[in-house]
Amino acid sequence: MEITNDEITYVATLARLDIDKTSVEELASQMGKILGYVDTLKTLDTTGVPATTHASFLTNVFREDIVKESLDVDDALQNAPKSEDGYFIVPKVI
Repeated sequence: MEITNDEITYVATLARLDIDKTSVEELASQMGKILGYVDTLKTLDTTGVPATTHASFLTNVFREDIVKESLDVDDALQNAPKSEDGYFIVPKVI
């Protein structure tokens, strides 16, 4: 399947990615190869193969919540570099 440079640029714009022209051409080529491989996979006979959502059949093991005493707010904040009104103050990340 052929992916155009315009399609790569459009998707990059939606994802708010700044991609230079050389990278756009390279990505279009790579995406074309990936989609070509997917087309090849579509031709495989999967009759009798059960549908799966995960590669592993592991399941989560849950436990009941146990309510118990926790740290007092003042004890939790005593070593914090900054706190205010019972909350930790941390630098803005975004």
